[in-house]
Amino acid sequence: MDAERFLYHFEPQKGWMNDPNGLVIFKGRYHAFFQHNPHSPHWDKMHWGHAVSEDLIHWQELPIALSPDESYEDDGGCFSGSAIEKDGRLYLLYTSVSHGLGQTQSVAWSDDGIHFTKYEGNPVIRENPLGYPDFRDPKVSLIGDRYHMVVGTGNEASGKVLLFTSLDLLNWQYEGILFEGAEYAHCIERPDLFPLGDRYVLMFSKIGETERATHFVVGDLVDGKLVDGELCRPEWGTDFYAPQTFRDGARRIMIGWLYHWGKQVPEDCPFAGALSIPRELTLANGKLQNFPVEEARHLLKRESPYVRVTEEGVILSDRHGNTVFRPCGDIKRVDILEDTKAVEVFINGGEASFSHWLV
Repeated sequence: MDAERFLYHFEPQKGWMNDPNGLVIFKGRYHAFFQHNPHSPHWDKMHWGHAVSEDLIHWQELPIALSPDESYEDDGGCFSGSAIEKDGRLYLLYTSVSHGLGQTQSVAWSDDGIHFTKYEGNPVIRENPLGYPDFRDPKVSLIGDRYHMVVGTGNEASGKVLLFTSLDLLNWQYEGILFEGAEYAHCIERPDLFPLGDRYVLMFSKIGETERATHFVVGDLVDGKLVDGELCRPEWGTDFYAPQTFRDGARRIMIGWLYHWGKQVPEDCPFAGALSIPRELTLANGKLQNFPVEEARHLLKRESPYVRVTEEGVILSDRHGNTVFRPCGDIKRVDILEDTKAVEVFINGGEASFSHWLV
C-alpha cells in the first residue's frame, strides 16, 4: 500500500525534508528549495532539494540543486540559505559545513534556474566575526542599492542576528549585530529581514521551542539596527518551524516547514516533512497577521472534525484521539485548511494560526 500523501502541500517523492530555502520567483515560476536528505526519510548530510510551481499550490519536484561535493561541505553538507535574482541570474547563498572550517557561507548560481555552479572563491564568509561555532542560515534582500544579509548565531549567553552588506553578492562587509537577546540563547536560526508596509520585520526561529517557535519583531531599521521593535508570535505550531519569506509583487509570502523534529516517521514511509500552505503576511493596526494566499483560499472551510472552538480557545485533535488546547480569546472567525494529514487553522483573519498534524 502506498504511503498517504498530501493533496495541497508539497512533500518530496522520497527522503527527508526540513527547512524551506531560497523561496523566489525566477523566469516566471515560483521556486522552493528545501533542506533534503534524498537517501532516507531521516535527517543526514544536507542537500538542497528543489520544486517549482505556477500557482503556489501544485508543485513539481526537480533534480537536486546542491549536493555536498566540495571540501568546505564535507561535514553537515549544504545547510539552509536563500535565493535572489541579480542581472537575470539566480544566486543561492547557503551555509556550507565542513570538518575543517565549521559553518561558513557560500554561493552558487544558475542561468536556467535548474543547474547550479558553485563559486570557485567559496566560502565567501569563512568565519563568524564573533567567533561562535553556530553561524548559519543566510537570508539576502536588496535594500536600497546594497544587498543585506542576515545570519543567525549565538552562544550560551544570548542569540544574535548578524548583518552583512554587499554590492555584488560575493564580497561581504560585516556591519554588526542587528538584533540580540538572552532569551534566544544559544542560537537564533533562520533570520529573515524584510520591509512590510512602512515598517521592517525580523522573523526568526528559536531552537528547542515546541510551541510558537517562530518569532516576529516589527520595528524600524536605523543605521543597521532594528529599533522600537515589538515581538509577536501569531503561529502556535507545534508542526511549524523555520519559515522563510519572499516578495511577490506587493505581497510578502511566507512558507514554513510543516513537521517537527520529534515527530516519528511512519514505518515503511519513504519520505518525511512537507511545506506549509503559503501564507501572505500583512500588518493590521501594527499587528502582524498570516493568512493563506489568495490562490489557496478556495480550500478554506469553517468546520472540521479535528477542530473544536470553545469560549476559551481552540481544541485540536488527531486521528488517534489525542487533543491539544490553544488559548485564544475573542474568536470572531475561524478558517480551516484541512488536507489529508494536517490542518492549518486561522483565527480572525490570521491574528493567530495553528498547524497540526493528524497522523
